Amino acid sequence: MIKLVAIDVDDTLLNSNGKLLESTITTIKKAVSQQVKVVLCSGRPLAGVKHFLHELDIVTDDQYVITFNGAVIESVTGKLIKKAGLDFATYQKIDQYSYDHNVSYNIVDADSNIITSNLDVNWITVVQAWENSAGVLVRKPAELTKDHQIIKAVFGNEKEKLDQIEDDVIKEFGQNNYVVRAHPYFLEVMHQNVNKGAALEFLAEKLGIKTSEILAIGDEQNDIPMFNVAGSAVVMSNGSDAAKKHADYVTSTNDDDGIKQAFDKFVF
Repeated sequence: MIKLVAIDVDDTLLNSNGKLLESTITTIKKAVSQQVKVVLCSGRPLAGVKHFLHELDIVTDDQYVITFNGAVIESVTGKLIKKAGLDFATYQKIDQYSYDHNVSYNIVDADSNIITSNLDVNWITVVQAWENSAGVLVRKPAELTKDHQIIKAVFGNEKEKLDQIEDDVIKEFGQNNYVVRAHPYFLEVMHQNVNKGAALEFLAEKLGIKTSEILAIGDEQNDIPMFNVAGSAVVMSNGSDAAKKHADYVTSTNDDDGIKQAFDKFVF
């Protein structure tokens, strides 16, 4: 019996227009009414998923979200359960790497601020800020205090550019950090012990839920750690080939009732 469903947000929970399908809303509300925990697991901060939580009526203090790709676990009302961020020295190295390799980047701090030192802010960073209900702050590392709470860094560029640098970023930062391609346009660097799977496992243990009672639904490489933790793993038809290799079941797309199909098969 499934007691917890962990769902990625972009290109999984949301359709291609960044909206919730009516079938998704109806399905999740039904699951919640049956005491199933539905946990949104996203690279976004809480501010970037809060309006979807309200649409789904997931609003009480006994409901949880996993944000920043697992770096933060909190209640949907903002009560912090666990947090792990980047150290300032790593942030400085990422900032320098951005200029050395002509690649755009930003950090996201504990207050959901999008911060970059790039004077030419690219459109991907702007869209990310919009999705997270945040502005873009242009700051050099020297303008921040060394105890500034940095949750993650994001190299945000066209797919072709990230394809060129991905292996080098992993070589440069992967030994002491978790580096993951969260989206064709996002290559993220986080605390080494952070991923969606580790966060999901921690939350499930706190709630007294066995991993065999967890269903995970996603579409990308950053969802693979939670697929490895969950008893059942579902990947969207629009998902990456890498993610599909870890699927127990491939549902229909995020535009074609994929969430409803997954719940009907595993939850109801």
